[in-house]
Amino acid sequence: MDMYKIVKQNPLLAILRNIPLEMTLDYTDAIVAGGVRFFEVALNSPHALEQISLMRKKYGESCLVGAGTAITVARARDALAAGAQFLLTPGTPLDVLEYCAGNDVLLLPGVLTPCDVATCLEFGFKTMKLFPAGAMPRSYVRDLQGPFDGTHYMAIGGVTPDNIGEFFKAGCIAAGLASSLLPKEAVARGDWQAAADYVRALAAKAHA
Repeated sequence: MDMYKIVKQNPLLAILRNIPLEMTLDYTDAIVAGGVRFFEVALNSPHALEQISLMRKKYGESCLVGAGTAITVARARDALAAGAQFLLTPGTPLDVLEYCAGNDVLLLPGVLTPCDVATCLEFGFKTMKLFPAGAMPRSYVRDLQGPFDGTHYMAIGGVTPDNIGEFFKAGCIAAGLASSLLPKEAVARGDWQAAADYVRALAAKAHA
């Protein structure tokens, strides 16, 4: 249920938000070619469930495909039915936490405050998504780990190729990127090799 081992082995999460359906597999193939096999598809994007199904059919067990913005149990169930292997939330909706804990569903719950962390721990989730990470001082993760020892955090929100290293130095075990994951110019012209090279360099920073 807790995602520590998975996140530790996959320090870079590729977030798909508002990616056109017809571009899905070209986009994700470039990311996979760049060495990243850990995905989130935002459920408030058009065609999110179709994209999850497409990716699961294409990659099988060779990639991990999760569903983000799972803010209701209905969304969570729909995502799992589409093939999502784990879920993420931007906050701590109690019904979703209870549903995932009760059904052994892998979840990265979103936290920002000590109260959020305490809530997640009540349900057995020790690995969490710090969101929006970029809005907080870089010392914030260490501050949280003082009273909440044994907790781990993935940084999402405000992470860029330029500052990603700061989050790892600050104690995060992983980071997620969405709009800055691939160079917009390469995507616009369909230069998927350039996109893959970009991801590869970014993944090297995360693994370092």
